[in-house]
Amino acid sequence: MARPRNFDEDRAVEAAMHAFWTAGYEATSTQDLCAATGLGRSSIYNTFRSKHDLFERALRRYMEIKDASTLAALEGEGTFRERIAGLLRQMIEEECRDGIGCLVVNSGIELAPRDPVVAGLLRRNYERRLETLRAVIEEARLAGEIDAGRDARELAHFVIATISGIRVAARSGAGREALEAVAESALRAL
Repeated sequence: MARPRNFDEDRAVEAAMHAFWTAGYEATSTQDLCAATGLGRSSIYNTFRSKHDLFERALRRYMEIKDASTLAALEGEGTFRERIAGLLRQMIEEECRDGIGCLVVNSGIELAPRDPVVAGLLRRNYERRLETLRAVIEEARLAGEIDAGRDARELAHFVIATISGIRVAARSGAGREALEAVAESALRAL
């Protein structure tokens, strides 16, 4: 008979998420995961089957957190421009504070080209974010906040690319002033 688990699985996933986010998938060893979660190797492998399985769960958790934060910013008060500006400010603050980039962007660069499971997770997440942004942009277009001739889906791709670019630039050492300049240029382009 299997012994009952005496740890919080969600907390372990959250701790693993931070380990992967900080170092990346390849550079995070099983020992690093043990240290981060406080679990032994056998508990990790008995619960999560593999490092990759734990990574998938951590990546999904990260996506849930970030998508909820993005949605809250987009559904907030103010004009479309104010809400997008708030979202970009929030993201720049995170980058300047943490300096570890975005687990989605980092995973897209590190793993997606050779890992079809991760690529699929990232593709589905991208499509969800794209549709959310497209709907918000379409509302702004219909309200006259954006030129009626602009395509909402194209602008949604642009916003996602801007966010990803800012995150990569921050990870590469760009400072707050450079990140804010990119954000301001993107807002003018919208």
